[in-house]
Amino acid sequence: QVQLVESGGGLVQSGGSLRLSCAASGFIFSTNNMAWYRQAPGKQREWVATIRSSHRTSYTDSVNDRFTISRDNAENTVYLQMNSLKPEDTAVYYCYTVAYGDEYWGQGTQVTVSS
Repeated sequence: QVQLVESGGGLVQSGGSLRLSCAASGFIFSTNNMAWYRQAPGKQREWVATIRSSHRTSYTDSVNDRFTISRDNAENTVYLQMNSLKPEDTAVYYCYTVAYGDEYWGQGTQVTVSS
């Protein structure tokens, strides 16, 4: 079955960095677009970044130039490198893909940025 397992979240001070990982299984990873979303307390889940199977990337404006999404098809893993973190980046971060016509989400990993 399709599984997405995130890791790498934690508590970091403003201006710090974290790298999130999402280990994928149960589908042909190299042919799938992969994305990161986040949900802050009391807010709707929002899209953060996407990396296509072509490795082309896109970002929401608020993280552009600070976050980098990448993928390792040999390891079936997608990453989110987060630099210059701000308190407003505090959220649960989710890995997302569409496989076999269905949407799949990971369990999420908490990122907390202190001021």
